[in-house]
Formats: sequence, C-alpha cells, structure tokens
Amino acid sequence: MGLNRNVSLNTGLQYKGREPMLTFVLHRIGGLGIVVFVGTHILSSFIGGQLGHAGNVVYESWIFQIIIFFCATFHAINGLRITILDLWPPLIEHQREAIWIEFAVFIPLYLIAVYVIIHTALGG
Repeated sequence: MGLNRNVSLNTGLQYKGREPMLTFVLHRIGGLGIVVFVGTHILSSFIGGQLGHAGNVVYESWIFQIIIFFCATFHAINGLRITILDLWPPLIEHQREAIWIEFAVFIPLYLIAVYVIIHTALGG
C-alpha cells in the first residue's frame, strides 16, 4: 500500500530545503552522471568499430569531461561529508556548516579542473 500525500508538483518545487536539499539532488545527479560515463565507456569498448569510436568521441570531448568531472568530484566530496557525519553523529547538528565547507573545497577544485580541461582542449 502506497502513501497518499496529495502533493502537487508546484508544491514540491516550492520546498525550501536549501543546502541539504541541493546537496541531495546534486549527489543523485552526480551518481547518474558517473553511471552514464561508465556505461558509455564499457559499451564503446565492447561494441568497437565505428559505433565504438563514436562513443569514444563523446566521452573524450572536453564538454563531456567537464560535466563528468563535476559529477564525480561532487559525488565523492559529498559522499565524504555524509560518511564523516555518519561516523561522528554529534557533528550532525553542524550539517549546514559541513555543507559550506564542502562547497569551499569543491568550487575551487572544480574551477581549477575546468580551467585545465579547457586550456588543454584549446591546445595549451
């Protein structure tokens, strides 16, 4: 028997979960991005030929690399934050501060990586 909550899409989109909700959503998107990358990589290696080469072109493109680096890095750093909070439950009351520390680590790391990826893609 399922839950009957009668929550409309509009009401759901107005939820003001702030930082924890943002990290929840980005963690799921990051996981899906990793699955897409690994799936593309495996399929390209198994298929081979022209179609396999087309898959290689997709995951070797700099745009795809920027997106996948976002997914993998955010997923890893957020997973580390979740693990730390799970291992030391008294820290859960400082969850929002931990999220801001997570962003303080992730954003510079991601921006440096994006710079390197674009610089390399432009032949630098």
